[in-house]
Amino acid sequence: MNRIGFVVNPYAGMGGAVGLKGTDGCIEEARSLGAEPLSPSRAVRFLAGLNRQGFFFLTAAGSMGADELKEAGITSYEIVYSPSSPDTAADDTKAACELMIREGVRLIVFCGGDGTARDVFSVTGKDIPILGIPAGVKIYSGVFATTPDAGAWVLNRLDEASLTEAEVVDVDEEQYRAGVLTTRLFGIATMPYISGLCQSCKEVSFGDETRMQDDIARFITGIMRDDTLYLLGAGSTTRVIATRLGLTSTLLGVDAIYQGKMVGTDLNEEAILELLEQHDSTRIILSPIGAQGFVLGRGNQQISSRVLKKTGTNALIVVATPAKLQHTPVLYIDTGDPDMNRDFGESLLVICGYEMAQRVRLS
Repeated sequence: MNRIGFVVNPYAGMGGAVGLKGTDGCIEEARSLGAEPLSPSRAVRFLAGLNRQGFFFLTAAGSMGADELKEAGITSYEIVYSPSSPDTAADDTKAACELMIREGVRLIVFCGGDGTARDVFSVTGKDIPILGIPAGVKIYSGVFATTPDAGAWVLNRLDEASLTEAEVVDVDEEQYRAGVLTTRLFGIATMPYISGLCQSCKEVSFGDETRMQDDIARFITGIMRDDTLYLLGAGSTTRVIATRLGLTSTLLGVDAIYQGKMVGTDLNEEAILELLEQHDSTRIILSPIGAQGFVLGRGNQQISSRVLKKTGTNALIVVATPAKLQHTPVLYIDTGDPDMNRDFGESLLVICGYEMAQRVRLS
């Protein structure tokens, strides 16, 4: 019987849809903006995909794990830690992991984002393998499954998985909210790896891509229509599009352009939905995260399944330089809605230059 540690950060990802770019130190602000917990439902999705035999879970009480196990109908678990307050914190995650290790777990599965990965790894080091179920706003570390469903597949095939090293990346959230992406290597963890089910660490840049970005921007701005609202996602490639229009965009947020003018900056989900009510035609311009390949679901949760139900999945325009695509052979969509994920089909057409495009497989 595999003894598996299981811990949930119940607040991970709450800041995404409301445009906070993270939840560290912002839980009350996220709540005041109407944010709903995201990680519990994603944890249940992971658990629902598991084979029910062969696993015994060591977990924490309440929304840190036990509630999700119960909701998923799993009864083979023991609570080894109870937080002193309903408002759990990093110290609760660390304390729970310490007790799980003491009880002899083979692996610790956690549901959260980069901050949760950092907290778990600070206890496990390289000695105990970890596996992340993605629920955070930003997920740049390499210790995560691509989706909750993929995480279930990894655990179901644990004996087939190879143990590999993966980066745990620390992101400065204050600078991130200010539009500056500053990352540093927090450590090298051990994780169970199955190709196609686990993500890699984000690559921040691929050298000088200025000319190809300019070509992409020249093409996109040339086909923009005056009767269409354009939502511009995060990244340096999309920023060049705004610059070509003479506009200043939000590097790590979602902006809106209409008739060549900026009509919304750093938008959250509700602001986007309000704009959609005012426009009959909308296109969404996004660039995948380098090396990881995520087009939706990492750092742009403002473009939610609610937004996509209004725009349609065919509203998506994906842009990336050839150099980025060389390092990103497979793309991923994680809207939080498995049915909607499937609506995107088996591949995406990616604009990679002036009148140049490449079809890239979706996993």
